Amino acid sequence: MQELQERSPSDFLGEAIGRRVLVKLNSGVEYRGILSCLDGYMNIALEQTEEWVNGQLKNKYGDAFIRGNNEVEIQKGDAITITAMKERLESTLFW
Repeated sequence: MQELQERSPSDFLGEAIGRRVLVKLNSGVEYRGILSCLDGYMNIALEQTEEWVNGQLKNKYGDAFIRGNNEVEIQKGDAITITAMKERLESTLFW
């Protein structure tokens, strides 16, 4: 049986850096692009960004900044969600 390896929150979040991601907002708008960075508040910076509304491409941006309080979900190849990221961070914090 394969052992589970413990990863730090930085490792977990770092998996998506430099990869194409899909960010869904509360409004239903989706942004697709390359995740360049994110912070502890889940603010996200994307490169080569596309804005999708109701399944249709509306705009293309070079760079975009998305505030963490607007996000519902972020996906990469294996669909990491914002909720899962927050739960993972909270489970590893020591108060």
